[in-house]
Amino acid sequence: MAGAPTCRPFTTLLIANRGEIACRIIRTARAMGLRTVAVYSEADRDALHVALADEAVCLGPAPARDSYLDIGKVIDAAHRTGAEGIHPGYGFLSENAGFAQACADAGLVFVGPTAAMMTAMGTKSDARALMQKADVPLVPGYHGEAQDEATLRNAADGIGYPVLVKASAGGGGRGMRIVRSAAELAAAIVSARREAGAAFGDERMLIEKYVENPRHIEVQMIGDSHGNLLSLFERECTLQRRHQKVIEEAPSPTLNAAQRDRVYEAARKAASAVGYIGAGTVEFVSDGKDVFFIEMNTRLQVEHPVTEFITGIDLVEWQLRVAFGEKLPLTQDQIALNGHAIEARVYAEDPNRSFMPSVGRIKTWRTPPEVDGLRIDAGYSEGDAVPPNYDAMLAKVIAWAPTRQAAIRRLARGLDETDVRGIATNIPFLSALVTHADVCANAVDTGFIERHLQELTRPSVAPGETELAAAVAAVLLADSKASSTDPASPWRTAGWMAVGRRRRRFIFRQGQAEHEATFVYGNGPDEIQLGDKNLPFAFAADGSEGMVLTLDGRRSPVVFAVDGRELYLRTRNGRFELHWVDPFGEDDEEQAGEDRIVAPLPGTVVALLAEEGTLLEKGAPILALEVMKMEQTLRAPFAGRLKKIKCKVGDVVQEGVELAEIEATA
Repeated sequence: MAGAPTCRPFTTLLIANRGEIACRIIRTARAMGLRTVAVYSEADRDALHVALADEAVCLGPAPARDSYLDIGKVIDAAHRTGAEGIHPGYGFLSENAGFAQACADAGLVFVGPTAAMMTAMGTKSDARALMQKADVPLVPGYHGEAQDEATLRNAADGIGYPVLVKASAGGGGRGMRIVRSAAELAAAIVSARREAGAAFGDERMLIEKYVENPRHIEVQMIGDSHGNLLSLFERECTLQRRHQKVIEEAPSPTLNAAQRDRVYEAARKAASAVGYIGAGTVEFVSDGKDVFFIEMNTRLQVEHPVTEFITGIDLVEWQLRVAFGEKLPLTQDQIALNGHAIEARVYAEDPNRSFMPSVGRIKTWRTPPEVDGLRIDAGYSEGDAVPPNYDAMLAKVIAWAPTRQAAIRRLARGLDETDVRGIATNIPFLSALVTHADVCANAVDTGFIERHLQELTRPSVAPGETELAAAVAAVLLADSKASSTDPASPWRTAGWMAVGRRRRRFIFRQGQAEHEATFVYGNGPDEIQLGDKNLPFAFAADGSEGMVLTLDGRRSPVVFAVDGRELYLRTRNGRFELHWVDPFGEDDEEQAGEDRIVAPLPGTVVALLAEEGTLLEKGAPILALEVMKMEQTLRAPFAGRLKKIKCKVGDVVQEGVELAEIEATA
């Protein structure tokens, strides 16, 4: 790396973002000797990025429009703290040309491209027009100014279905819909516009030909103010759900040498068209033979760590050096590709409930050590609250190895050793996805997850393993040395008699299934009885995270967490959430009746999709909620009549609030 300049244009950096990207920027900035300033909303008062920064400023209430998206408040926070530079991260204001210009007008260094470059490339429509002039290959589509439904319909009819209705601003899969027939178009436009307006404050749409069985390829670019523009190889982000990237890797396992050269050439044309300065990504879709430009992201990408792993370059450091006015530290010929890297995004969402976002307080946060090619970029820690107001991403698990297969194995191990409790996460889904035979063989396209969703969300525990987990739970419950140190916990019991043989029967529930295990103790070895088998056991402490259990001669580590009657177990054979059925207590939880539609999470009602008195088929849409920046549709659980709607558009509702009532029809 180049040495530090003798005089920098700024020494204090404000990070206009939150979560894992704010934490990641703070770490590099501090390593470079910069003082760091965080900003936060009232919902993020105790967030990790706030604790990591040297100073922090509250911007306002939880809604992003009143805090993280308020340009005036961010600029004022910089002036109040003496910050001379602002790094926008990604999302929020990162591709907002007005924000970049406001920074310049306020005498602040914006760590990113200029407002003019953002204007040229920051919306998909404008970027397509520019790329057409630069002779960059494009997917057939419409990117005009006219946004009335008739114009968009005529464009879609002319292109031919299926088409992609797509928000002109922003990314992350928001405001994007696949439309396979003319009959679906109007509803898709309305829904996509609503979601795009909420996420980006811009409802403009474009229409593209939908490429069947596509692959998503992107090239990392970075330029400086001295005329140097480099490509840092490519990434593949084909594994997506609802147009949102889930797994990313570098380099692409799909491109051959000739295709790679064509992609690099197209990316250089795209970035050169605006004399690009800063880090940015040129994105392409491939049909297996040709590649087509789809957009340029004028910011750092979520998946930038995989590029950092294969190049050895800290992209945030390079962004800051460019902002200092330095030349890029290396030339194109000096950048070498080393090995393979792959990343998985850990989200607060429940794959078993259609990936419904999850909010609440994190009770357990355990990640493996960042050694041997493993990296964890996290925005949360144990005890933190996950609010409903922002993106659901908690962390990224990234692995590097000399080969793709070794990197996949390392990532799978990293995911297996990551435990997050208190909220639902997609970790089991990610583990199933990254180890799927077709993923390992690179036999995928962007529709792979949707086609294999049932398989990927099916419990991966082998038959009989849950019973063994129940045996482990009984050991923990029966022996105070292994269980909770809280004397009031149901997992702590008194010692047992020294003579005779005694038995304690335990029943555990996982989902709707119940499992029984009997603890046999007294004279002779301690045993667990499962059915007609008596299994001897022994255990030893294994640090603060668990124990090593020997059960019937089978020795394995067990990680566990106890919360009241709930027990979480992770063994080599899977993850288990067990509930101890108290034989003397009230055990059934009150649940809402099936005739009531309730808010699954805090959110905002954005659309009513059915009228009172309407006869509904099972699965018919009733209303839409915006939760964690994504639109969630609530549907009829059975065929019936919509008896009552108990909310209106714009209502901010809390979890469990009744929104509608249905009555079954005979």
